[in-house]
Amino acid sequence: MTLRELEYLVALAKYRHFGRAAEACEVSQPTLSAQIKKLEGELGVALVERDSRGVILTSYGHDTAARARRILLEIQQLKESAQQSQNPEAGTVRLGIFPTLGPYLLPHIIAPARKRFPELELHLVEEKSSSLLARLREGEIDAAVLALPVNDSQLSTSFLFEERFLLAVPTAHSFARRTSIGIGELVDHDLMLLEEGHCLRDQALEVCGFSGASERSSFRATSLETLRQMVSAEIGMTLLPELATLNQDALSGSVRLLTFNDSNPSRQIAMCWRKSSAREPLFLSLAQLFKSCANELLRTPGSPAQQSRSQSRRKFAS
Repeated sequence: MTLRELEYLVALAKYRHFGRAAEACEVSQPTLSAQIKKLEGELGVALVERDSRGVILTSYGHDTAARARRILLEIQQLKESAQQSQNPEAGTVRLGIFPTLGPYLLPHIIAPARKRFPELELHLVEEKSSSLLARLREGEIDAAVLALPVNDSQLSTSFLFEERFLLAVPTAHSFARRTSIGIGELVDHDLMLLEEGHCLRDQALEVCGFSGASERSSFRATSLETLRQMVSAEIGMTLLPELATLNQDALSGSVRLLTFNDSNPSRQIAMCWRKSSAREPLFLSLAQLFKSCANELLRTPGSPAQQSRSQSRRKFAS
């Protein structure tokens, strides 16, 4: 029995398809199939059922795949421990981030990360939060940037920053003549939201819950850019996270951004990793870099949120 055979079984358990599992393992389908049969022969028991619909794991196959996953994770941690003792800031880190944050933060992170960690290679994975959490638990990625709360006792978290939500409305909307709005003024208005599976959708629904607003059920977007374009086309209004509103000159003439003047709807962002990982010192250093870059962006002069903060300071000073 080899570690490679265990990797094939874990991939087959994940994809339930010989072709996709072989592609993920970067081998031919006949090779993967032959190695699974070899593993079954060594164990003396069937691990999978093969039919025209795909692959079904037997009960023993499920148990063996779970054990194999734990073994591979232990091997990975063994390698991490050796790497940590030799050069803790070298090697590869597989880092996950969710799609309503990645495009607006990562471009500002890469250059500082290369300068701070010249021997470190970041492999970036952008997926929905639920998928990232599953991959983190199974050892498929090393760390992930996620929105809090993350309810998992096996994970460590390092708080990065808090990102406020802004209200995006068409310039023709009655709200567009203002720079801020009270949260209660959203009552009886509907908001365009993302589709199921996005953590931002859940956060926006919370805002709807305590503001009295409702979701526009006739439309659900797959991305923030779709939401922004729908606002620009005067279809409706939505909530946008702060970082997504920076450097968006293309739509500045058709979309008005308002801050909330009596509450601060927001989301908290953290970096998470397995408590069992030997690379925690590196993840803490990475988290500090992410925190510094994000807070610098959120202090960008001219941003709606920064203008709001400046107005508040002027009001207090007067």
